[in-house]
This record gives sequence, C-alpha cells and structure tokens, in this order.
Amino acid sequence: MQARNRFLLLVVVGAAVLAIVSLSLQFLNLIPTTPIVEERPFQAADGGVGSGQGKSRKRVFPGPHTQDPNPISEAYDYCNTPNHTEQAWEGHSPVDYKLLSVQVMIRHGDRYPLYFIPKTKRPAIDCTLSTSRSPSHPLLNSFISHMGQGGRGHWESPLGSLPRLPNHSACEMGQLTQTGVVQHLRNGQLLHEAYKRHNLLPSDWSPRQVWVETTGKSRTLQSAMAFLYGFLPGFDWTKLTVRHQWSTLFCGSACDCPIRSKYLDEEQRRQYRFRVANAELERTYIDMARTLGLPMRQLRAANPIDSLLCHLCHGLPFPCVAPSDSGAGGCLTLAQFGVIRRQQLDDEVDRRRTGLYRKYAILASYPYLNRTAAKMERVARSNEAGRQPRAGGEEAFTVSSAHDVTMAPLLNALGLDEAKFPRFAARVVFELWKSPPATQGELKKRPGKGERSKLKDGQLFIKVLYNGEDVTFHTTFCRRHNRNASQPLCPLKTFLSFVRRDMFRFINATSYQEACYRRPG
Repeated sequence: MQARNRFLLLVVVGAAVLAIVSLSLQFLNLIPTTPIVEERPFQAADGGVGSGQGKSRKRVFPGPHTQDPNPISEAYDYCNTPNHTEQAWEGHSPVDYKLLSVQVMIRHGDRYPLYFIPKTKRPAIDCTLSTSRSPSHPLLNSFISHMGQGGRGHWESPLGSLPRLPNHSACEMGQLTQTGVVQHLRNGQLLHEAYKRHNLLPSDWSPRQVWVETTGKSRTLQSAMAFLYGFLPGFDWTKLTVRHQWSTLFCGSACDCPIRSKYLDEEQRRQYRFRVANAELERTYIDMARTLGLPMRQLRAANPIDSLLCHLCHGLPFPCVAPSDSGAGGCLTLAQFGVIRRQQLDDEVDRRRTGLYRKYAILASYPYLNRTAAKMERVARSNEAGRQPRAGGEEAFTVSSAHDVTMAPLLNALGLDEAKFPRFAARVVFELWKSPPATQGELKKRPGKGERSKLKDGQLFIKVLYNGEDVTFHTTFCRRHNRNASQPLCPLKTFLSFVRRDMFRFINATSYQEACYRRPG
C-alpha cells in the first residue's frame, strides 16, 4: 500500500514539473534570452579591481549576500571604467511586438572633481581628446570631427556658448574627461545595436522624431553629444535642436513645489544626524586632518570623497603632503577612503528605512515622469489603426542628459529602492511596445466590445531598464502585475495610472498640485 502511494506521489510530482517546464519553454520562445553584448577593446590604465577584460554583469540590484558589500569594489562599479564586456537587454520583447518609442535619461560621464582637498596636488588628468590615449573608442576620431560642424545645429540659449568637446590639457573643475566621452559613445552604440532591427527611426528621420535635452553644464551637453553620436553616427546637424533644461530636476514649467523643498530639508537633516553619529567616520576625518595639517571643519567642507574617487577611477595614487608644523604629513589611504564609502552605503540603507527621501523623490520626479507619459500617449495615438500620421511624426527617440541628483530621485520614485546609486554614465530607458493584433479566435474569447477593439489593434506595454537590466517588474506600478504568456510585459495603462494618481498615495495626496501646496497638518 505504501509503495502504491509513493508511486502515485511520484506521478503527480512528475506531472507538475512537466507543466512548469512547458510553461518555461513557452516563455523562452516569446522572449529572446540573449542580450546585446559589446566587447570593449581597450584596457584601463589603473589595472586595479575590475580592470581586466572579461564579462561583467554589473548588476543594478545587489545580489543575495551574507555580508555587507565591499565599499572599494562598489566604488569601482561607480567609476564604470570602460574596460569590460557589458550586456544589455534593451530592444528585447516577445515575438512580433513593435517598438514605438524610446526615452532615455543618462547621467553625465566621468568628470573631474567638483572639490579639491586643500594642500594637496590636483589630479593630473588631460581633458583633451586623443585616440592614442586610453580609454579610446573606434568612433572617437569621427566624433571629434563631427563636433566641429556643430554650428549647423540649433542650440537653445545658453547651450550654444558651451564647448561641444572637452578642450583643456589640464582638466577644470567638473569637466568631462575622455573616459566620460568614451562611456557615452559606448552607451549610444550599444542602443544603436539594440534597436536597429526594430526600425525605431527611419533613415530620413525628421527633426520632431529626435528630442535632445540637457542641463546647462558642459559635462551634460558633451555627454549628450557623445551618446547621440554613438546612437546615430554622422547624424544630420541641420535636423537637430538641443534643448536646455534650466533645472537639474527637468521640471520645466512645473518646478514650483514648496512641500518638495520641505521634504528635502527633512532628508538633509536625517543625513546629517546619521553622519555625525558615526564614530568611525569621525575618527577617520580626524586622522586625515592631522595628516594634512587642516582644521577638520575645512576638510569636511572640501568633500574629500569627490577628489579621492577621481584618483581611484583614474588609477592615480592618493594625495600626499610633506610633514610641516601644522601637520604630520604622509598620504591619504585606501582604508580611509573605504570608511567614507562605507558610511555612504550605510546612509543609503538608512534612507530607504526612514522613507523621507521617497516623499521628496516623488515630487522631484513627477514632472519628468509626466512628460514621459504624455509623450508615450501621443506616440500611441499616432500608431492607432486608421489614424492619419502627424506630419513629421512624433518623438520616437528622446535623450535627457542629467546628473546623479536627477536620476537618484527618479529611481526612488519608481520604487527601485534597491537599485545602486547612479554611476558615471548610468542610463534609465523607457520603451513603449505594441503587441500584434489579436486573432479572431482570441477576440471571440473577450466579452467587452471596447476590449475587443483594443485587442484588434494591439495592446500597449512599457519596459523600464536601468544600466541595461530589465527592472520593469521591480517598479512599484508593475511589481504585482500578473505576468503570463498572454501578457508578458507591463501594460502601459498601469504606468499612466501610477504617474497621474497612484504615486501620490505615499504622501496621502491624489495629485501633484495637492501634494505641493497643501497646508501641513
């Protein structure tokens, strides 16, 4: 009797496994499993962690671990040195789905420090471009030449007065480096390869179909140009208008939001309290100040992590000073750098725990997300069956060149709490997809006339990717979506509902206007 029961149990388990395998194979047929892979044909100068050739996934979410992440290896990830093979999942969809539009936000590439450590030498980095210097890129020479023709393009004020290429042999504060240019030539080329089979842009694309916007910093403008050239090599300058965003939040005419500033103040106070409570960090700053012969307040004000990151990313030794009456002399160390980085990583954990930053992030990112949603709706309407296309088409490709203070709140507002802080040349991609029209058999199964009409024309879906990894089903708006073989992507309507209403629930409001102007209490 027991043997018979064991046999029946094995039969049931076997049937269940077979069903799971069958469903898995169904998904494998729907969704390509091989991402775009690009080899980086050059080595880094530093030869440190992450400097060897070979495959690197650089996951945007920390993988399962039993111990805290290593702050030094995390810092190398942040550098994003272009010396490895990278995979990208942009442009992947179920069979026969049509790509309608792509909107990309990039963070500028590698830059020279914004702060300098007093009494130390500035990092010796050349900010001109040369194909004979590493890292380089096959498109670098033609990119330099093409930027020389930029006067033929259209530039919103004050962008026309900014240099289109880094051009100082000794880098200036905040200037884009050659590494930063190469990072975005790579990014653009990666997406060129990802989307070329989808015919996202026709060869005779119109000025309306390509939208480029940037803040008024040379590093964001130059990053946008490198990215665009990688994506559209040799693009026609006469068709291009580069638009200026005066705010790093890309909020346009919707920047006024008093409560947002209040939430930011609360978050900054949390950061301060968390920092001063860290005894190890305090001891480290005391040691660094003693070495340099500086008052600790002056050292903190110099934000030494910014300069030390530049040394690390470019393989330069950390700053040293000679002994003097005011200081012991010596060199700043990797261990000291690691303590500061560790505190930053711990701060990110505390930020997620308290939730103060999320309130700020929602209000900071709404204007950009709302514009993104509106563009998707326009593109979707223009692709409805029987509709006459608008002359010149709609915005099929948008690139917004921004900063870490733009991208970090965007990720948080989307609910990507566990995503790593935006590295140099990070990218967030929003893709709009349309499914093929339903068959007659599928239409008969749908009871509603309106639903049958939508299926007949094809349904609309969104994908969100961060640094090449599909994070759609990690977002707040699609985390609970019932992903299955008949609907393997996230419906656009869930994103639209999130942006227009649902995201404000976290701050007990129903709209941006209400959230920004309601009275406290």
